Amino acid sequence: MSATTSKLIKGATGDWEMVIGLEVHAQVTSNSKLFSGASTEFGGEANTHVSLVDAAMPGMLPVINEACIKQAVRTGLGLNAQINLRSVFDRKNYFYPDSPQGYQISQYKSPIVGEGEVIVELANGESVAVGIERLHLEQDAGKLLHDQNPTMSFVDLNRSGVALMEIVSKPDIRSSEQAKAYVAKLRSILRYLGTCDGDMEKGSLRADVNVSVRKPGGPLGTRCEIKNMNSINFIGQAIEYEARRQIGILEDGGAIDQETRLFDPNKGETRSMRSKEEAHDYRYFPDPDLLPLEFGETYVADLKADLPELPDQKKARFIADFGLTPYDASVLVAERASADFYETVLAKLADEARDGKLAANWVINELFGRLNKEGRNIAGSPVTAIQLGTIVDLIGEGTISGKIAKDLFEIVWQEGGDPRALVEARGMKQVTDLGAIEKAVDDIIAANPDKVAQAKAKPAMIGWFVGQVMKSSGGKANPQSVNDLLKSKLGL
Repeated sequence: MSATTSKLIKGATGDWEMVIGLEVHAQVTSNSKLFSGASTEFGGEANTHVSLVDAAMPGMLPVINEACIKQAVRTGLGLNAQINLRSVFDRKNYFYPDSPQGYQISQYKSPIVGEGEVIVELANGESVAVGIERLHLEQDAGKLLHDQNPTMSFVDLNRSGVALMEIVSKPDIRSSEQAKAYVAKLRSILRYLGTCDGDMEKGSLRADVNVSVRKPGGPLGTRCEIKNMNSINFIGQAIEYEARRQIGILEDGGAIDQETRLFDPNKGETRSMRSKEEAHDYRYFPDPDLLPLEFGETYVADLKADLPELPDQKKARFIADFGLTPYDASVLVAERASADFYETVLAKLADEARDGKLAANWVINELFGRLNKEGRNIAGSPVTAIQLGTIVDLIGEGTISGKIAKDLFEIVWQEGGDPRALVEARGMKQVTDLGAIEKAVDDIIAANPDKVAQAKAKPAMIGWFVGQVMKSSGGKANPQSVNDLLKSKLGL
């Protein structure tokens, strides 16, 4: 089954195709808010991180925070997007009790970042290009607390005025798997750039998911928007449920109402929240307190020159320099912490080109495998990148075999210590001294004349001899040397 057909959903009246677009709200990593000097720190007692601007006191004027502008431009560059040298802040007018101004300062017609693209890799090795429509800056609202009093709702304005980047994708996504992979990739890029910490539990990254269905190749259907999703798995579940709900209605001859819905993770279903107003009901107009935002090409060029290496570039370099498989390279670059760990291991190696691939195998299979098994993250690894680099180095230079290395890894995991010193102290070196190996080889040949005859008739039998020699040396003989010696002694 080709990738394209497998994305279709079977309905009673034939196949249906999902069309998905996401609006991701990413909280900008900055010390203060978008238009005030109040702290953006998470937590804090209610209403302690609030300036007079955030509380919308009369006569208070917003002043733009340049750190947030830089973060938005850097994010745009990381999304290979058009940076608009002139953008405008607009007022989006609506009443909500946690928004003291009675409007949100956002960007409507002229956002700071225009069209871009994210390349998303899927588990089956396929990759999909998802278009970015725009990225604009806006303020976050406060938070209503309904459980503090039996008759009243309280409001906490600590988040009011915190800078958000709204990253709007084009409707290029065709399955829940693609949508999940897109959010994961976007989160990874933001974390590499340091423009958003991506902490979905704290609400630093939330997504509104637009879902519609259509007959393959047909006109676009009416979409429903699922608000405020803060888990990648829930995004996948919500899309699956919503697409099937819409197909059921259409196949029964009904029509889809354009509306805003919420996902209930306990029931695994979406429910109606409100019918969607069209954008013009918000009465957008340029904010009279803020001049248009303008900067030059050099401003953008300086920010670009300072960008870190991003996941796609890092992946390409790992494949080119160390011969890693695309899959292994993807695993290493998915999180910045994993990539940094691997690069620290590489830095410890005497010969990166020789042992880079071996190092990747050890990081992914031995280390990540063990961390997963014990439910730890990379920050809590008992084996440091430097210790692991030393173990890989010892294998690469022939001091220990892969088998001994596993024992050594276990010792370091349990007890710590310098792997090189441990190998010395515990006599774990592999024996490369031909004289010592030769005696073991001679003894085993002398003791097994029948096997010698078999080996001469069937050279594959040499494996049995290698095993015996390894056993007699306690696994320390160098397998290559054993092989070579046996071949010459048996005349193979």
